[in-house]
Amino acid sequence: MQATVNWRDGLVFEAESGSGHSVTMDGNKAEAASPMELVLMAAGGCSSVDVVSILEKARQHVSAVRCEVTGERADAVPAVFTKVHLHFVVTGKDIADKHVERAVALSADKYCSVAKMLEASVQLTHSYSIENV
Repeated sequence: MQATVNWRDGLVFEAESGSGHSVTMDGNKAEAASPMELVLMAAGGCSSVDVVSILEKARQHVSAVRCEVTGERADAVPAVFTKVHLHFVVTGKDIADKHVERAVALSADKYCSVAKMLEASVQLTHSYSIENV
């Protein structure tokens, strides 16, 4: 896996993944998300992929999944994340609590590479709610 990051101007950078996808980053957060915001987004995205995949395999009728990610950072430089919480809101028809609980746990404990990498130095927590429609 690889990526290339090119400076555009100011504190704005364009990053391109080895698979050819690109994202803009902005250290000032004026034009795009900051690199630290992207870390939170990556954790939420990685875990969400797992949760949706597991729920689909469990034949749950999911119509939406939202992952609300919050992070707390250290007061000193470097301002690393000290705590990250992922809250999943799963929407669908007749969603079983046990399947959502299992999906979130499997993502956290086994499958999400981003979360597993972060948990070495960050207190990672998870929760969920279900909106049956």
